Amino acid sequence: MKQHGSPAAPAPRHRRVTALGAALGVCALGLASAAPASADGRHTGHGTRYVALGDSYTSGPLIPRQVDANCARSDHNYPSLVSAARRTTAFKDVSCGGATTENMWKAQGTNGPQLDAVRRDTDLVTVQIGGNDVGFGSIIATCARLGVTDVTGNPCQRYYASSGTDQLTLNILDTVPKVAAVLRAVHARAPHARVLLVGYPDLLPDDGSGCFPSVPFAAKDFPYLRDTGKRLNLMLRLVALLNRAEYVDTYGPTVGHDMCKAPADRWIEPLQPASPAAPAHPNAKGEEAMARAVTAVLDSGRRHH
Repeated sequence: MKQHGSPAAPAPRHRRVTALGAALGVCALGLASAAPASADGRHTGHGTRYVALGDSYTSGPLIPRQVDANCARSDHNYPSLVSAARRTTAFKDVSCGGATTENMWKAQGTNGPQLDAVRRDTDLVTVQIGGNDVGFGSIIATCARLGVTDVTGNPCQRYYASSGTDQLTLNILDTVPKVAAVLRAVHARAPHARVLLVGYPDLLPDDGSGCFPSVPFAAKDFPYLRDTGKRLNLMLRLVALLNRAEYVDTYGPTVGHDMCKAPADRWIEPLQPASPAAPAHPNAKGEEAMARAVTAVLDSGRRHH
């Protein structure tokens, strides 16, 4: 990154990680009393012009019916379900598998910059982004590869902490300003819109247990990766709070339906899916759960006014 004559050098990364921990702690303490931002209740039902931005957790790869091959987008993903339930007047879903925050401004194949879909008359915007900035795909591949080398240990955690500082925590820290910039851009383009930042669902057992070899992570890496997911969601909650957006918790509602559960009970598919979905992604039931979480936030905002 270029420096622009700043009088002080950036703080060392280990100090920035400590700062992140402190900020997240403050966030956790303050959220209970914080009023929901933008919950004016004006745009939660009929007459709503709704735009959905996001990555593959939003687009719903392999879930029938796929309506955009370039972006692996399903017409039964949570934005489509929310739009149908709210009977929105206009609906534009530009979520795209593999999207990072950069793709809010940059095209992905035939999918234009996602922010281009947000207009001045847009009433509702949902945003689910940041997982690919942190490195979801490479993390899963790396931890699966390392899992077989020390089944009872934590080879993945050791790998990401080999420098002395946890790299995944650094990745989350580095994603903070990127997500914040997306929310600011949404507000600038649609100043009257209600903006919801959607968190990520529960991928692994919340109790820290594992299910090797169905999910080929080492035993002690399951709680490590669970905590990383929670840290990512807490960061998103903080960024929403500080950028006039409402946070949608999809982790809590999906606990007990992670990829280690039996096929009939899971809403997240493992690395070898049994239901139509991408590996380590929500299946149709998972998208339905996220739709319910979004709708609950919309309803809550309306009731408070």
